[in-house]
Amino acid sequence: MKRELDKYLLIERSIIKKYRKTIWNNFIRAVKEYELIKENDCIAVCISGGKDSMLLAKCIEQLQKHSEVNFTAKYIVMDPGYVKENRELLEKNAKILNIDIDVFNSDIFDVAYNAGGSPCYLCARMRRGALYARAKALGCNKIALGHHFDDVIETALMSMMYSSEIKTMLPKLHSTNFEGMELIRPLYCVKERDIISWCNYNELKFLQCACRFTADSAFDESLSKRKETKELIKNIRKFNPVADDNIFRSLHNVNMATIPGWRESDSGEVHSFLERY
Repeated sequence: MKRELDKYLLIERSIIKKYRKTIWNNFIRAVKEYELIKENDCIAVCISGGKDSMLLAKCIEQLQKHSEVNFTAKYIVMDPGYVKENRELLEKNAKILNIDIDVFNSDIFDVAYNAGGSPCYLCARMRRGALYARAKALGCNKIALGHHFDDVIETALMSMMYSSEIKTMLPKLHSTNFEGMELIRPLYCVKERDIISWCNYNELKFLQCACRFTADSAFDESLSKRKETKELIKNIRKFNPVADDNIFRSLHNVNMATIPGWRESDSGEVHSFLERY
């Protein structure tokens, strides 16, 4: 028991000390810059069992201990139909990290697989809805997801290359289906390579992809596109080491005077630079 206690304390200490500059400071930066957590918030930290959401949970725990802003957090885990080994690994890691998780079951994997069409798209929508519903039932007003810096810039490039539009993930957004609920992404400024380094330093092994169907090539098109985009950014960094930072900053620095066309986010109305030429 003492060994497990020492382990989680060392893990917590590594976030604050060894990874203060790369993880903790960037976590705090996102929380403050994007005003993600406010007084009396009740946040449902959504844990999938992967490295990102587990780190997020520990960061939120530490913030709750040290922040002058009073808020509460609940750590929820949805089991959408994990195989036994994945469920056991998730619970084992939660115990190692000393995270008090609230687990609830669903049949989302099976429903998405049998519905036809794109199971990945349907699964993502259903999972998000189930997390919102659980969070609201627990009295929370926000859900926190583990998307990080790399997710943001990869999404932007994927949208340009495969969807012919410029868009990415926002650090926070209002739910359209659950009134009064918000989604926040506190790891927005934290780079994936630093999360991996933190895992390796603490000798932690988390779930990779727990989906039962991605082994089937018919269901992994979006995953392969993201993998290709990761490789693209990695190759660009060989010539420009700060390319990823510049992509991220550019999303905050759009010069509308040089954009030939854009679409209104609310109405979907399309505009051209010719309107004001």
